[in-house]
Amino acid sequence: MDISTFSAFKSRNYRLYFTGQSISLIGTWMQKTAVSWVVYSETHSKFMLGLTLFASMFPSFVFSFLGGVASDRYNRYKLLLITQFASMGQAILMTALIFFKHYSVWEIIALSALLGFINAFDVPARQSLVYEMVDNKADLPNALALNSSMVNLSRLIGPGIAGLALEKFGEDICFGLNAVSFIAVIGSLLMMKLPAFLEKPRTKNVFGELKEGLQYIKQTPSIAFVLIMLALISLLVLPFSTLIPVYAKDIFKGTASTFGVIDSVIGLGAFCGAIFLASLKPGRNLRKILATNTIIFGIGLVLFSHSTYYPIALVFAAISGFGMMSQITISNTLIQTTVDPSMRGRVISFYAMAFFGMQPLGGLLIGTISQWIGTPDTVMIQGIITLIIGFSLFRFLRINEAKKLKAAQEV
Repeated sequence: MDISTFSAFKSRNYRLYFTGQSISLIGTWMQKTAVSWVVYSETHSKFMLGLTLFASMFPSFVFSFLGGVASDRYNRYKLLLITQFASMGQAILMTALIFFKHYSVWEIIALSALLGFINAFDVPARQSLVYEMVDNKADLPNALALNSSMVNLSRLIGPGIAGLALEKFGEDICFGLNAVSFIAVIGSLLMMKLPAFLEKPRTKNVFGELKEGLQYIKQTPSIAFVLIMLALISLLVLPFSTLIPVYAKDIFKGTASTFGVIDSVIGLGAFCGAIFLASLKPGRNLRKILATNTIIFGIGLVLFSHSTYYPIALVFAAISGFGMMSQITISNTLIQTTVDPSMRGRVISFYAMAFFGMQPLGGLLIGTISQWIGTPDTVMIQGIITLIIGFSLFRFLRINEAKKLKAAQEV
């Protein structure tokens, strides 16, 4: 692995951010795993799993617009500090609820919805701030790929630790460790030295600024296409993860740690995908890599869907994770490296809407379909949809290249 894989670490602020966020994200994944397990153990309902995902993400969809405008208007650094303290408060409330054992599933869902609301402001501020943390802007794609490797390494470690903790110590430990993990990210933010915030004169109200953001996306087809593709994948494919407890409990006849292992293996594949992206030399055709990896994602899902032999299923789960990674990282990189700086927060809020907003709707849809036709057939259909999207992207690229060639010949 060459040194360019970690070029963004030359920036002190980014190193601090990466360290704090890594610890916090392991706690976040422990909580996510524990929430899914508690809900499925209490209700034995696939629909309730979908509803929990819906509750945790739908508020992000509804309020992301405001988060994007807030990120472009106000001090992103202060906004991020506020959202981290708020997330820590949510984690403490969740721990108390589980510890005292007097809870209903609806209270867990309500607290998940609160976190979704906080994330609507957290994601645009955090993603936009990464740009400011990197001293050399040429290192930005590397920083975004390293971010993804961090998210996926935590996805790899978090559910595995959560599975063991659920069996040995009980649910409240998972929630408690998540609350403690926020100390790391808040500490790292407080140690940063960022350029002074310059307030821009505001001529429009919130809705005027939103309209401006939408107009900008319409006039930039390359960004619009990436957002539409991500929205489709998020709606129809990414919610396959809500069905993993069904594979763990019913198909492989496993326990909480089986669920943790499958989730971790998907994370391992995604982590390998992120490291692959971080190692790419500048100037590579990211759109082509995105199309190829979308097809890999589809193949992985189709093969995983009807696997009944656990070790082979884990291999297919890892392949799915590798392909899935590109959807999120390359889409984010293409947007961050081409967007106008004054529009960054708003465009990222549309990215967050496409990613976080479509998944909960998809969670309800996929949960309902799997009740009708069964989980394996549902996941197989999701794989086929992914393949169609991947081949459509290749076609779009070919048409675009032909147009450019024709235009060049006419000159």
